[in-house]
Amino acid sequence: MQTEKVIDFIVEWLKDYALNAGVNGFVLGISGGIDSAVTSTLCAKTGLDVLCLEMPIHQAKSHVNRAQEHLAFLKANYKNVDQLRTDLTPVFDTFKKEVIQEGNQAVIDMALANTRARLRMTTLYYYAGLKGLLVAGTGNKIEDFGVGFYTKYGDGGVDLSPIADLLKSEVYQLAKTLQVPESIINAAPSDGLFGDDRSDEDQIGASYPELEWAMKMVVENKNETNFEGRQKEVLKIYQRLNKANKHKMDPIPICIIPNNLK
Repeated sequence: MQTEKVIDFIVEWLKDYALNAGVNGFVLGISGGIDSAVTSTLCAKTGLDVLCLEMPIHQAKSHVNRAQEHLAFLKANYKNVDQLRTDLTPVFDTFKKEVIQEGNQAVIDMALANTRARLRMTTLYYYAGLKGLLVAGTGNKIEDFGVGFYTKYGDGGVDLSPIADLLKSEVYQLAKTLQVPESIINAAPSDGLFGDDRSDEDQIGASYPELEWAMKMVVENKNETNFEGRQKEVLKIYQRLNKANKHKMDPIPICIIPNNLK
């Protein structure tokens, strides 16, 4: 991949989109992860206003530290970057008190994790409206179009997605060229939705390099009968999640009423 040319292309694409939309720039959440670090740096390179939000909800200390390190890096290198911290922990805790929590605990935990992402989306759009900004998404290709590892109407609720055509491995290539802090580059990817240090691999059951391999095999029309052992297991994980999360990747179904009934 021609990393520097890809960076320039994305930066110009972001700038053109924002100017054509008549907005002042971008707003996005800073999590301490590689995707938000790369996306925020790309947005900063446009020269337009960039508002970076910290939105902790019982956040793991390591995530908070990495987010603050990246914010310091951005503000030291780009004068168009501003930051705000909105602690959503009290909002989330109040929500938990008001909703029914009965049944399977794992299902409840997942619903609450998705609620965290949706509270953050609401906060991003509040500031987007307040300051005339676009909400920049931080999803990459394997997450958005491979296994659907994001929250519908949470981190999936954005105005534009600058890195959604890049695989996770390609995001890392951009990160090195953009001089993203090493602590972020070396950290295990995590969605941070459970208030602990569990990684994406812990939740998915496969690493991103494995998932990228599986995506390539599916594109080449190869199935699990072509493999054995770990490769077969990874391909099954990929295919299961891809199928289960199609509702995130496909347009919202619309019930089309026949003309003779109107």
